[in-house]
Amino acid sequence: RVLDCVPQREGLDEVGGLGGLKVWLEKRGKAFTPEAEKFGVPAPRGILLLGVQGCGKSLAAKAVAKAWGLPLLRLEPGRLFDKFIGESEKNLDHALATAERMAPCVLMIDEIEKGFASVASSESDGGLSRRILGRLLGWLQNREAPVFLVATCNQITALPPELMRKGRFDEIFFIDLPALEERRQIFTVHLKRRQRDPALFDLVALAQAFDGFSGAEIE
Repeated sequence: RVLDCVPQREGLDEVGGLGGLKVWLEKRGKAFTPEAEKFGVPAPRGILLLGVQGCGKSLAAKAVAKAWGLPLLRLEPGRLFDKFIGESEKNLDHALATAERMAPCVLMIDEIEKGFASVASSESDGGLSRRILGRLLGWLQNREAPVFLVATCNQITALPPELMRKGRFDEIFFIDLPALEERRQIFTVHLKRRQRDPALFDLVALAQAFDGFSGAEIE
């Protein structure tokens, strides 16, 4: 099974930091409304989240669907590849067709670079990675169904350049280690999640003490 339906737990309010991303999502989410469609505003196509491991890329991807009230689908790149000739391409075609049938929806591809790590040396797999990438690029460019793609990536050097060309994604966001205020927000989120009153803690001192920590390490 290549495609999974993911339950929506956290919203954007439960994601510490990432202020620029939240503002962008709040504005673009209105493009899914009937009023926007009637006016002629095209639905947003997708975003690519790059950055440090453990800094909230996957969490943000999941929170988009809840914020916009859309179903969330997750495509596992590693599951696309099959030992039988032609089956890998069919797996991708079936997954993308399923997402279009469920539109409007959010499609998350976590760690997208792992699915195309061998594109540069495509001879090693008989050109399979190159063909899979070509099909995905064609779908990204030509799809008409309102499927919002959120792709995450930890290693930008492993991404094929053609995947990052303008037009594949609406925006590319870099998510770095959280700054002081963002660390304070992350502590607030996790204290509330554990039924603790953040007002009883010195959040500024905690945020200062955790300089250089990722969101996952703070959790």
